[in-house]
Amino acid sequence: MLDVLIIGAGPAGLAAALWCDELGLDTLVLEQEEAVGGQLLSIYGPVNDYPGLRANNGREFLASFSQPLSADFDLWTGTEIESVDLKTKRVRLRSGEELQSITLIIATGVRRKTLGIPGEQEFAERGIVASARRDRDEFAGKDVCVIGGGDAAAENALLLAEVCPTVTLVHRGRKLRARPEFAQQLQTHHCITVFPESKVTRILGSERVEAVEILRKESLKPFQMAVQGVVIRIGVAPNSELFREQLNLDDQGYAIVNGAQETSVANVFAIGDVSAPLAPTIAGASGSGATAAKVIAARLQGQR
Repeated sequence: MLDVLIIGAGPAGLAAALWCDELGLDTLVLEQEEAVGGQLLSIYGPVNDYPGLRANNGREFLASFSQPLSADFDLWTGTEIESVDLKTKRVRLRSGEELQSITLIIATGVRRKTLGIPGEQEFAERGIVASARRDRDEFAGKDVCVIGGGDAAAENALLLAEVCPTVTLVHRGRKLRARPEFAQQLQTHHCITVFPESKVTRILGSERVEAVEILRKESLKPFQMAVQGVVIRIGVAPNSELFREQLNLDDQGYAIVNGAQETSVANVFAIGDVSAPLAPTIAGASGSGATAAKVIAARLQGQR
C-alpha cells in the first residue's frame, strides 16, 4: 500500500513527487510516455517567466528538474494505465498489474486539440507541424496556413512571416483572442492575411500538404488555397478521460479542485494543467504539486 500514487510526470507531478519524498512519503509516479516532462517537451521557444530560471526551450528547462529525478521515489515511465478506481485508489495497468495507494494525485496535464478533419492525420509531419519555431527553416520560402486565433497561433504566424512569402491565419471567431499587441502586428503585416469567422475543412495533398480547403462564414461553399505548410494551434484539452465518470469536472473536462488541490473524491488530488483552465503555467503547476504533497503529508501524519 503506497502513501501516494501520482499519475503524470510533468512539472506538477515531479514537483509533487519531490515534496512527497522530502516529507517522507512512500511515493510512486506513473508516466505513460518514455520520457518525463509533459508539455515541456513541446515548448520550443524561450522559457523566461519562471522565477529565478531562464531556458532556451522546454527541454533545457526540464534539466532543472534533475533533482527530483535523483530523489528517493519510484518513477515508472512507458507505463499505460487501463483503469482507475478513484474511490478505492486502485490503478490497473495494461500489463495486468494492480497498484493501490492511500492517496492519489492526478497530474495528467493537457494535450493539443485537433481539428478532426480529412487530411489531418495523413499529413502529420508531412507539412502539418505543431510548432513554427521548431520547423520555421523547413517552411522558408513557402506559403503556409496557421489555424487558430489565440496567442500561440498569432505568435506562430508572426514567426513564419519572417521567412514565408504569404501566411494565412484562419480562425473561427469574429475577433482574435490573441493579445492586442499580437493582433495589431497580424493586421498590419504585409505578408499575413487573416480570415476571421472561417474554418479549414480539409487538408489536401499527395505526398505532402499542397492545399487547404477553407469555408468562410459569408460563403456558401468552401474554396481551396495552395499552401505547402500548416500549423494547427487551436488550444488544448485536459487529459481527464480516465476519471470522467468518477470526478467533478467542468464543462471543458478540467478537474474541479479547492485551494488544497482536493477533488470531489476523498483523498484524490488534481494538480497542474489538468486542473488549471485559467492559468496553465509551469510555476503554477509546480506550486500546486507542492500544495497537494504538503496537505497529504499533514493528513497522513495525523492518522498515524
